[in-house]
Amino acid sequence: MDLAAADRLLTTTRSVRKRLDYSRPIVPSLIQECIDIATQAPTGSNQQGWSFMVVTDAAKKKALADLYRKGFELYAQMPRVEREAEDLRTKQMPRVVDSAMYLAQTMEQAPVFLIPCIEGRFENQPQFAQASMYGSILPAVWSFMLAARARGLGSAWTTIHLMFEAEAAAILGIPSDITQAALLPVAYFTGDDFKPAKRISSREITYWDSWGAKR
Repeated sequence: MDLAAADRLLTTTRSVRKRLDYSRPIVPSLIQECIDIATQAPTGSNQQGWSFMVVTDAAKKKALADLYRKGFELYAQMPRVEREAEDLRTKQMPRVVDSAMYLAQTMEQAPVFLIPCIEGRFENQPQFAQASMYGSILPAVWSFMLAARARGLGSAWTTIHLMFEAEAAAILGIPSDITQAALLPVAYFTGDDFKPAKRISSREITYWDSWGAKR
């Protein structure tokens, strides 16, 4: 395996918001190709209970984006974790907020929405069952994003529309026993490449054998 190429893919797959090219169409076969790869991801007990809702209809994308914007207004008012002014995450937040607002205002212009789903409802299930459910769909979504990135497509993992999951299900005809996991606007990205993001040191968040114990 080409480690350099693999590492570059893994460290430069970003949540793309401002650099989505809304003007360039995507052929359906390219999305299907990425989904083919996504279904090679791990799945709990080999259930393969995933499904992928691809939305290209303009009216349905607009209706979903309106739900997202309604949720975004609520999300913007929620309390945030307060961090030191010198914390890397604090410094990055204005840029993140700016790009998130841009996406909320324009997301229906993306040529494709992808909504990954999993069989069952787990709201009242024990934690291990919920973890197993999300562990059976989220790796597939990440694989989709990696496959898309390798083909020049950008995406942003969003979940705010899930505040109104039932309304979204009604728009798309999704059965009531299916759980939506995310909404990804997908488009070709502008520019040539992405760089690794600035992150807090992994050594600061890695503990060995006991919580808080570092090497």
